[in-house]
Amino acid sequence: MSMRKIKLLLLHVFVPKSKTIYLIRNAVVVIVVFLLGIAIGDGRINFNANNLSSLNNSLPNQLNYSSVNAVYQALKNNYDGHLTETELLNGIKHGLAQAPGDPYTEYFTASEAKAFNDELNNTFSGIGAELTQNSSGEVEIMAPISGSPAAKAGLEPNDVIATINGTSTSGMTAEQAAAKIRGQAGTKVTLGIIRGSSQLSFTITRQNINLPSVTTKILSGNIGYMQISTFASDTASLAQKAANQFVQDHVKGIILDLRDNPGGLVTAAVHVSSLWLKPGQVIMQEKRGNQVLNTETAIGGDILHGIPTVVLINSGSASASEITAGALHDQKDAYLIGQRSFGKGVVQAIICITGKTEANGSCPADELKVTIASWYRPDGQDINHIGITPDQTVPLTQAEVNSGNDTQLKAAENYINSH
Repeated sequence: MSMRKIKLLLLHVFVPKSKTIYLIRNAVVVIVVFLLGIAIGDGRINFNANNLSSLNNSLPNQLNYSSVNAVYQALKNNYDGHLTETELLNGIKHGLAQAPGDPYTEYFTASEAKAFNDELNNTFSGIGAELTQNSSGEVEIMAPISGSPAAKAGLEPNDVIATINGTSTSGMTAEQAAAKIRGQAGTKVTLGIIRGSSQLSFTITRQNINLPSVTTKILSGNIGYMQISTFASDTASLAQKAANQFVQDHVKGIILDLRDNPGGLVTAAVHVSSLWLKPGQVIMQEKRGNQVLNTETAIGGDILHGIPTVVLINSGSASASEITAGALHDQKDAYLIGQRSFGKGVVQAIICITGKTEANGSCPADELKVTIASWYRPDGQDINHIGITPDQTVPLTQAEVNSGNDTQLKAAENYINSH
């Protein structure tokens, strides 16, 4: 897996430079097939074919590009506006990535790739909300990051973003909407939100966000509390530090809070899960069809094994959060409390389109984030579009959150005190 960096996080950072480019992209999606053929021929795209078997072997090795060129010529000769080669090429590449209709497959230019990686590691300027597209094609909030301007303003998972600064999001992808929401720290963005039958408006001040992914404390009764906001590059070390402190303090039990955690790096989820699981225990499997591509297992260091543990989840817990919650539950190391999780059971690989992947795993040029497989819990369940149902369902209203009455946290404390 040296040639791919697996990420399970919905971060949407692309937006066309103008409405013109958005229209161009929609009109010339098919042209990118021609460009992709050239890129593959030059050896600039490495799909790590030794590790992945393609489901698309029935496609021809070469396509007939005459219709592609016809679309390009029609645009060039008839479009009422200024076109540039760079904008056309970027629009074409974005269009190809959208062609499968998969909201998690995205093309990033070099600047977009940098923004993606910054956001993955909790370093960005914006409001701190992860976006996706629901089954109706609407832009929807997956989860506001804990402590972010979005969370403080009161945005919630499953809120539909209807407008951004008065502009309708109809027809926008999640990455386009997110790019419009992002902006310079200190500036404001106004979101029109549909929540159930209510229409709401939120004006939020953007901030530079550089948050540690793990926070911890000791609760009353000597219960260790660990909250992970995203599974980022600092998660493994911070979680290890917290685990060492819990052992040193001889905690009675542990509450692992993964609520509103939209996911992140699989490697971080593996490290966190390994704090509880015995070496070699299955954390998850990646499959393409019935073929197992990869099995992630605990890597050792299970210093929290045997300590009563509750994992808190809700509708904003997605991806790597669901990997961790599912693994700890299925391997009998944790009890789940809260509400059903989001249900993102697919795996993405980051492929460096031009240039070579650097030693730290980053790509200095443009990238393709592509869905390569589905992942399954240790008990064999596929959670995609289904989520994980907790052992104990405990509702939590926004009014309770605002008043400081965290019924889910209290339920977790009660469970540990009774065991």
